[in-house]
Amino acid sequence: MSRTLRPAVIAVLASALAALALIAGPTPARATPVDLRSDIAAPNGRLTLGDIFDDAGAEGGVVVASGGQPGGSLIMEARQVQAIAAAHGLEWDNARGMGRLVARVTSAPVRQGPRARTEEVLTYARDFSAGEIVEAEDIVWAPPSGFGSPIDAPRDARSVIGKAARRPLRAGTAVSQGDLSAPKVIKKDEMVTVAFAADGIKLVLQGKALSGAAIGEVVDILNPASKKVIQAVASGPDQAVVGPEAERLKAAAASNPRLFASLN
Repeated sequence: MSRTLRPAVIAVLASALAALALIAGPTPARATPVDLRSDIAAPNGRLTLGDIFDDAGAEGGVVVASGGQPGGSLIMEARQVQAIAAAHGLEWDNARGMGRLVARVTSAPVRQGPRARTEEVLTYARDFSAGEIVEAEDIVWAPPSGFGSPIDAPRDARSVIGKAARRPLRAGTAVSQGDLSAPKVIKKDEMVTVAFAADGIKLVLQGKALSGAAIGEVVDILNPASKKVIQAVASGPDQAVVGPEAERLKAAAASNPRLFASLN
């Protein structure tokens, strides 16, 4: 049998619900998804959310970091930037799993758009020996030298960081994609573990590398027992694979060279 609530009980319930609403606060607004700019600049050493993200809207003027000299770089942890963005209602998913963001410090505001930032190019901040790895602090934005900028000059610092110098490079030289390559995870004459796996069967042997190779590249391996040379694909430091896994790795490296350069 149902009972009708008394007016006094209804009043108590209404008061309780109002108190809960005050404690819980307003329903949080949905965060606005934003995309990372391909080229991040900090005019006069002042970096804002609008400098980092497209479509930052009213939050674009929020200062994230400051400092550095024109021609230098500002480096921030991606997680820190993500947290600041979230605190201001912006959602950056960092789908690429980036660890750090690098912004070039400019001497004046740089307009955004498809033709933006053509007055400066990436240059090496120090000398490099062949095989050395480029880190975020090793490159800066600067006006091109008297020789101008290379045809293949990168416009995104992320495409350079993590790669290795093909030959000795001088500080102040404009960066060229031809200067760099994915670092070698297998070196010539080193012993390499070669694995084959298919249909539940796995075989492993040790061999001598006859050349160097980056992840996803083909490398000739000498089997010391049979004296035969087999072709394998580099899969990691002193590691290579043959068979179906080798074909998959080659195809993946060819379709996404930037990702595989970051894995080396």
